[in-house]
Amino acid sequence: VEVKGINVDSQTRCGHYHSEIDIIAIKFKCCGDWFPCFECHSEIANHSSEVWAKNEFETKAILCGNCKHQLTISEISIANLSAPIAHMNSIRNVQIIIICILKLNEG
Repeated sequence: VEVKGINVDSQTRCGHYHSEIDIIAIKFKCCGDWFPCFECHSEIANHSSEVWAKNEFETKAILCGNCKHQLTISEISIANLSAPIAHMNSIRNVQIIIICILKLNEG
Protein backbone atom coordinates (compact mmCIF):
# COMPACT_ATOMS: atom_id res chain seq x y z
CA VAL A 1 0.00 0.00 0.00
CA GLU A 2 1.36 3.42 -0.95
CA VAL A 3 0.76 6.02 1.75
CA LYS A 4 0.86 9.61 0.53
CA GLY A 5 1.66 12.49 2.83
CA ILE A 6 4.20 14.91 4.22
CA ASN A 7 7.49 13.22 5.19
CA VAL A 8 5.92 9.77 5.54
CA ASP A 9 8.17 7.12 7.06
CA SER A 10 8.01 3.33 6.68
CA GLN A 11 5.52 3.04 9.55
CA THR A 12 3.17 5.77 8.21
CA ARG A 13 4.23 8.56 10.55
CA CYS A 14 4.06 11.97 8.91
CA GLY A 15 5.13 15.55 9.44
CA HIS A 16 1.98 16.20 11.48
CA TYR A 17 1.89 13.03 13.61
CA HIS A 18 5.33 11.53 14.17
CA SER A 19 5.59 10.11 17.65
CA GLU A 20 6.55 6.49 18.28
CA ILE A 21 2.88 5.45 18.41
CA ASP A 22 1.54 7.42 15.42
CA ILE A 23 1.53 4.42 13.11
CA ILE A 24 -1.76 4.37 11.23
CA ALA A 25 -2.93 5.46 7.80
CA ILE A 26 -6.45 6.20 6.60
CA LYS A 27 -7.93 5.29 3.22
CA PHE A 28 -9.93 8.28 2.05
CA LYS A 29 -13.26 7.53 0.38
CA CYS A 30 -13.04 10.50 -1.97
CA CYS A 31 -9.95 9.28 -3.82
CA GLY A 32 -9.19 5.79 -2.52
CA ASP A 33 -5.71 6.96 -1.53
CA TRP A 34 -4.05 6.28 1.82
CA PHE A 35 -2.80 9.16 4.01
CA PRO A 36 -1.33 9.20 7.54
CA CYS A 37 -3.77 11.92 8.61
CA PHE A 38 -6.49 14.30 7.48
CA GLU A 39 -3.98 17.17 7.42
CA CYS A 40 -1.78 15.37 4.87
CA HIS A 41 -4.86 14.77 2.70
CA SER A 42 -5.85 18.44 2.95
CA GLU A 43 -2.37 19.59 1.93
CA ILE A 44 -1.79 17.13 -0.93
CA ALA A 45 -5.14 16.21 -2.47
CA ASN A 46 -6.74 18.68 -4.83
CA HIS A 47 -10.24 17.91 -3.58
CA SER A 48 -12.34 17.85 -0.42
CA SER A 49 -12.52 14.75 1.71
CA GLU A 50 -15.63 12.58 1.76
CA VAL A 51 -17.05 10.62 4.67
CA TRP A 52 -17.60 6.87 4.56
CA ALA A 53 -21.33 6.11 4.88
CA LYS A 54 -22.39 3.82 7.72
CA ASN A 55 -23.25 1.09 5.21
CA GLU A 56 -19.58 1.17 4.11
CA PHE A 57 -18.10 0.56 7.57
CA GLU A 58 -16.95 -2.93 6.57
CA THR A 59 -14.49 -1.29 4.17
CA LYS A 60 -10.85 -1.82 5.07
CA ALA A 61 -9.83 1.80 5.50
CA ILE A 62 -7.34 1.79 8.40
CA LEU A 63 -3.77 0.56 7.96
CA CYS A 64 -1.47 -0.41 10.82
CA GLY A 65 1.88 1.12 9.94
CA ASN A 66 3.74 -1.49 11.95
CA CYS A 67 2.49 -4.76 10.47
CA LYS A 68 0.52 -3.37 7.48
CA HIS A 69 -2.66 -5.14 8.58
CA GLN A 70 -5.80 -3.42 7.29
CA LEU A 71 -8.74 -2.87 9.62
CA THR A 72 -12.34 -2.08 8.73
CA ILE A 73 -13.99 1.08 9.95
CA SER A 74 -16.26 -1.07 12.12
CA GLU A 75 -13.23 -2.60 13.82
CA ILE A 76 -12.13 0.81 15.07
CA SER A 77 -15.53 2.18 16.01
CA ILE A 78 -16.02 3.41 19.55
CA ALA A 79 -18.22 0.39 20.27
CA ASN A 80 -15.42 -2.01 19.29
CA LEU A 81 -12.30 -0.51 20.87
CA SER A 82 -11.02 -3.93 21.91
CA ALA A 83 -10.17 -5.01 18.34
CA PRO A 84 -7.68 -2.28 17.45
CA ILE A 85 -6.29 -2.05 20.97
CA ALA A 86 -5.47 -5.74 20.92
CA HIS A 87 -4.07 -5.47 17.42
CA MET A 88 -2.10 -2.23 17.69
CA ASN A 89 -1.34 -2.54 21.37
CA SER A 90 -1.95 1.16 21.97
CA ILE A 91 -5.07 3.06 22.96
CA ARG A 92 -3.54 6.26 21.58
CA ASN A 93 -3.56 4.84 18.05
CA VAL A 94 -7.27 4.20 18.39
CA GLN A 95 -7.84 7.71 19.68
CA ILE A 96 -5.95 9.19 16.72
CA ILE A 97 -8.02 7.14 14.29
CA ILE A 98 -11.26 8.26 15.91
CA ILE A 99 -10.14 11.92 15.96
CA CYS A 100 -9.26 11.75 12.25
CA ILE A 101 -12.60 10.19 11.34
CA LEU A 102 -14.49 12.74 13.42
CA LYS A 103 -12.62 15.57 11.71
CA LEU A 104 -13.57 14.09 8.34
CA ASN A 105 -17.21 14.07 9.47
CA GLU A 106 -16.92 17.79 10.24
CA GLY A 107 -16.16 18.34 6.57
